[in-house]
Amino acid sequence: MTAEPEAPRPRTTTRDPAELERRLGAWVDGWLPGATVGGLSVPSGNGMSSETVLFDLRGPGPAEVRPCVLRLAADTDAYAVFPEYDMERQYRVMRLVAERTAVPVPRVLRLETDPGPLGAAGLVMERVDGRVPPDLMPYTYGGNWLFDASAAEREQLERSTLEVLAALHAVPAEQAAFLEPEDAAGRTSALRRHVRQQRAYYAWVVDGRPRSPLIERAFDRLEQLWPEQPGPTVLSWGDARIGNIVYRGFDPAAVLDWEMASLGPRELDLAWLVFLHRFFQDLTESSGLPGMPDFLDPGRVCARYAELTGHTPRDLEFHLLYAALRHAVVMLRIGYRQLHFGEAAAPADPDRLIMHRARLEEMVAGRYW
Repeated sequence: MTAEPEAPRPRTTTRDPAELERRLGAWVDGWLPGATVGGLSVPSGNGMSSETVLFDLRGPGPAEVRPCVLRLAADTDAYAVFPEYDMERQYRVMRLVAERTAVPVPRVLRLETDPGPLGAAGLVMERVDGRVPPDLMPYTYGGNWLFDASAAEREQLERSTLEVLAALHAVPAEQAAFLEPEDAAGRTSALRRHVRQQRAYYAWVVDGRPRSPLIERAFDRLEQLWPEQPGPTVLSWGDARIGNIVYRGFDPAAVLDWEMASLGPRELDLAWLVFLHRFFQDLTESSGLPGMPDFLDPGRVCARYAELTGHTPRDLEFHLLYAALRHAVVMLRIGYRQLHFGEAAAPADPDRLIMHRARLEEMVAGRYW
């Protein structure tokens, strides 16, 4: 059986490329006189939150050409995924990771917090060459470098990816204190604050829209599974998935997308890594394809992480449910955005907008993993 045809991709921007290139060129000339921009393009797999634009930075010397990436805060006219986009926060996280770890992050060339020059706050970083596991179609469907890799090569990618998490989690939490509210210290655990922020995000998503009974049941189930000891607080990448890493061979060359960074237990990243693969794997199996069922196995991921760090992951039922819940809120927002732009018809049941609805229901009932 072959995969179903790919559904039309929801729009991610209403910006005019020509106008953006004009603004970008004027802005670059302001801090790097004599330099120009060219070759501007938007990747076909452009994210659903911050906007990614590729371009070449030429000059100021005649032979100088640097491939670059512009990351812009989401277009507010495009029904953004998140309520706010703090580009300075992303910049600070990337600088911290570059300074305190061996994790490869792109070199940031410029931060712009004023939305005036580019139409939104943004940052420019050097572009890193390599390969990224595709989201569209998902790498689990086949026909790509990761799917075609040997078992040993996939194992190397798993191990090297977990080494990234281990290094990030070794950064002292106090060095990333800017990721927490100023009045947060000592009042509640980082995990409790994280879940409260997710509840607030869900409330924003459904403001003026139908609520999701399934998501609300999942929040209730989280309380029943709440860890007795959440574990040490660490720097959490937030969007820890292989689709946010540029690989050379099967080792990370650049770790991307820091807009969801926070403080919290190590398991936040581990569960997100495992669940996002399962999300793609379940979609693949529902299309009648085998996918990659043995890849990023939860037991193996936890065992390898324990070898690297000495910390044995715990409370995985809670954290995997939480990962699926967080993803469901994002999916609901994206679904409502499609309705906003007339790209889909409103279903009678809002839970139908959640692509992994059946799996989340199984997790809430405790019969998925």
